[in-house]
Amino acid sequence: MNFKKTAIVLATLTTLISAANARDQIKIVGSSTVYPFTSYVAEEFGATTGNPTPVVESTGTGGGMKLFCAGVGLDTPDFTNASRPMKAAEFAICQNNGVKNIVGMVVGFDGISIAQSKENPALNLSLEQVFLALAEEVPSKDGKSLVKNPYKKWSDIDASLPNREIRVLGAPTTSGTRDAFDEMVMQKASKKFEAYGKNKGKYKKVRNDGAFVPAGENDNLIVQKLAQDKTALGYFGYSFLEENKDKISGVNLNNIEPTFENISSGKYPVSRSLYVYMKADHIGKVKGIQEYFDLYITDQMIGEKGVLRTIGLIPMPQDMLQKVQNSVKAGKTLTAEMAKNNQVF
Repeated sequence: MNFKKTAIVLATLTTLISAANARDQIKIVGSSTVYPFTSYVAEEFGATTGNPTPVVESTGTGGGMKLFCAGVGLDTPDFTNASRPMKAAEFAICQNNGVKNIVGMVVGFDGISIAQSKENPALNLSLEQVFLALAEEVPSKDGKSLVKNPYKKWSDIDASLPNREIRVLGAPTTSGTRDAFDEMVMQKASKKFEAYGKNKGKYKKVRNDGAFVPAGENDNLIVQKLAQDKTALGYFGYSFLEENKDKISGVNLNNIEPTFENISSGKYPVSRSLYVYMKADHIGKVKGIQEYFDLYITDQMIGEKGVLRTIGLIPMPQDMLQKVQNSVKAGKTLTAEMAKNNQVF
C-alpha cells in the first residue's frame, strides 16, 4: 500500500468535507421592522470587510424564529431579527432542535406607527377608538354584554371622527409587530371595558369582515397602498413612516404624535424594543459571523449618533448600549430563565 498516496487522499477528503460543512455567506431572517437596520449593517459589512454581503430575508418575527430554531445545520439561518423578545416556547424549541447557544442583543427602540395618506386631514385617535374599530366583539350600548362589531365608519364610534370607512392594513399573526400591537393597543384598551369580564385586559380578537386587512410581512407594500387609498389606515414600525413622509403621515394616538422624540422618551403609547439573535453554534462554520455582530453593536451603527438613527432607529441610552456591547462581546448566551423574563443580557 502506498501510504503517501493514502495520506494525500485522506487530506483531500478532509478538505472537501470541511468545505462542505462551511458557508461563506451569512444568512439572516426575521422581522420586517428590523429588516432595514440589519440590511444596512449587512451592506456596510460587505463593503468594508471583503466578505460577501449577508443575505437578509424578511419573514416576520414568528417565521424567522421557526427557521432559526429548526436546527444547527448550515441550511438554517445564522441570525434572526425580532420585533419582540424570543418567547420561552421558542427557546425550548431551539434547545430541543440542538440550537443550544444563542446570543441576543437589543438593537434599539421603535414605535408602532399608525399612518394614512398625506392628502388626508390630520387625525387623532385614542387607543380605545382603535380597539373598537378592530375588535371582533365590542360592548353593547348599555355596556353590559358583547356584540359582534357593528361599526362600519369611524364616525359610528365617535361623531367627532371622520365619516370614513374603517379599513386598517396591518400585520399577520406571524409578525412580531402584530404581537406588539395586540398587546399594547388591543389588550391594553380592553382594560377600559367591563363587558369583557375575565378577558378584560386580555382581549385581542380582531374582526374578519374586511375592516382589518392582513397585509403580509412587506411593510413597504402597506406604505404603497396607503399612498393610493385615502380611506385606509395602516400600521408598521416607525422607520417606515420616517422614510416615507413624502407619501404618508402619522396618526396621533392619545394626542401624542409618533415622532423620534416622543418614542425615545416613552411618551408615545405604542413603543417597543427591537432584537437580533445569533446562532453561536455557527461560529467557525460560517465566515464572518462574529465580525458581523461586532459591527452591528458599535456606536457607529446603533449608538446615540449612529447611522441607523438616520433611517428611523430610536437609539437606546448609552449605559444600556454599553451593557449590550459587553454582553455580546462576552458571548453571553440565553438561558430558559432569561427567555421567560424577556431578557437578552
